[in-house]
Amino acid sequence: METKNAEANVSAISNFIKNIVNEDLKSGKVSQVVTRFPPEPNGYLHIGHAKAICTNFEIADDFNGLTNLRFDDTNPVKEDVEYVESIKEDVKWLGFKWDGLFFASDYFEEMYSRALVLIRKGLAYVDDQSADEIRETRGTLTQGGTNSPYRERTIEENLSLFERMRAGEFKDGERVLRAKIDMSSPNINLRDPVIYRILHAHHHNTGDAWCIYPMYTYAHPLEDAIEGVTHSLCSSEFEDQRPFYDWVIRECEMPNVPRQYEFARISLMNTVTSKRKLKQLVDEKAVDGWDDPRMPTISGLRRRGLTPESIRNFVRELGVSKGGGGSVVDTRMLDHFIREDLKLKALRTMGVLNPLKVVITNYPEDQVEMLEAENNSENPEMGNRMIPFSREIYIEQDDFMENPPPKYFRLFPGNEVRLKNAYFIKCNDFIKDADGNVVELHCTYDVETKSGSGFTGRKVKGTIHWVDAKSAVPAEFRLYEPLILDDEEGEEETSFMDKVNPNSLQIVQGFVEDNMKSVSPHDKFQFFRHGYFNVDPKYTTPDHLVFNLIVSLKSSFVV
Repeated sequence: METKNAEANVSAISNFIKNIVNEDLKSGKVSQVVTRFPPEPNGYLHIGHAKAICTNFEIADDFNGLTNLRFDDTNPVKEDVEYVESIKEDVKWLGFKWDGLFFASDYFEEMYSRALVLIRKGLAYVDDQSADEIRETRGTLTQGGTNSPYRERTIEENLSLFERMRAGEFKDGERVLRAKIDMSSPNINLRDPVIYRILHAHHHNTGDAWCIYPMYTYAHPLEDAIEGVTHSLCSSEFEDQRPFYDWVIRECEMPNVPRQYEFARISLMNTVTSKRKLKQLVDEKAVDGWDDPRMPTISGLRRRGLTPESIRNFVRELGVSKGGGGSVVDTRMLDHFIREDLKLKALRTMGVLNPLKVVITNYPEDQVEMLEAENNSENPEMGNRMIPFSREIYIEQDDFMENPPPKYFRLFPGNEVRLKNAYFIKCNDFIKDADGNVVELHCTYDVETKSGSGFTGRKVKGTIHWVDAKSAVPAEFRLYEPLILDDEEGEEETSFMDKVNPNSLQIVQGFVEDNMKSVSPHDKFQFFRHGYFNVDPKYTTPDHLVFNLIVSLKSSFVV
């Protein structure tokens, strides 16, 4: 790997990890910072991983260090190349570039050799107990466990059995290799943890070369040491594992000694980030795949329309703090950063989601005029566009009421409103269908009130949006609510699935301006009064536009 200049380029925002790294460089404890992002390729990355990605890459960047992307592929039963490729894409999309691309499976031979070191030192033994028996004798969080009857096997016997495990002589689950530490330890993670198990399964990277696979907690510190990682940064649930992490590095006699540091993870309201639960949502078809815009996966957030900048800014605002599982973050905070990022980028246009036809009875039947509209009032550099206007238009159904309540300033019989970028119109009559639903309005317009003309003869209190019926482009709008109704993840799978919001997706058919005909997947727009939308990359075709609601326009959240 390329060596970068170790001179620090620390950003103004500091945190406890940056302070540690800075001191390590000053004292000469390390000469170059090396971090890593080590996902297991058993699912798609989610918003919680975004914090780990940003933390590892940005801290290394601040100190001109290196960051590796490493796949902890130690469990072939759950892992797939599909997940490997999706993770690469997600990291790139977030704006980061790794210095080295590695797999835990690259080091299987080294890990096996280090296990032999442990056996020869009398610090590992082959156990014939079943998984259930090991679990039952492990003890509880407050009470120590009991020794395995196979714990005092001789070094020679353990070496022979472990070699036979590798040779494929035993069935899955028939034997395991355990570290020999302390079954009475108050830390349950030090009670002779399993470090190798038998799995006769095809591996995506090594094929059928192995039938024994290291456990993650054993493999991970070895991977860090082999790669020369200096600061192993992970979320707080791994804090109790740190003593075993250090034990593995020390007793396996690794020449490089990385240090593990834990930070608080992200927990979002009305969101689940458990890979198991996310997979259950996909498998039970409660969502439209891993990239469903309701999912907290990076691919789902990307398809919905979030920008990498908004996610990075959100993570930076949360900061890097110690301890605990992290507080539950209001999703409106993420929404705030989406709006802040898009407000100067997104073209502002008009879309009608629940159309109601309006006939302007005093407008010439065969006339079409072009009206000028700003593309973004907060960013004049985005320029203007011309939009067609004619006798028939569409407005939102809820912009008309036959019997309005007080302070309703939109259309009702006898009332006048401004059409955005157009004229004042006045409602004179309406038509209902056989079921009593209003299906058409008859209005008149005042030619003197053209937008931008300087008309000051009178004022109206309401401004509504519209699209020209003759040139309008049909579009599908996908509107989203939180996927999970409860603010906390359920413990039981049944209760978890019961919390899935049946109204999390609403699909409506409407219209957009004719200048939207040539949009591309992932183009982003602000539809007047509705919110920010993204052109869906999965279902949009040249003849069928699909827009995903990214976020509504307003929020009460204050950063």
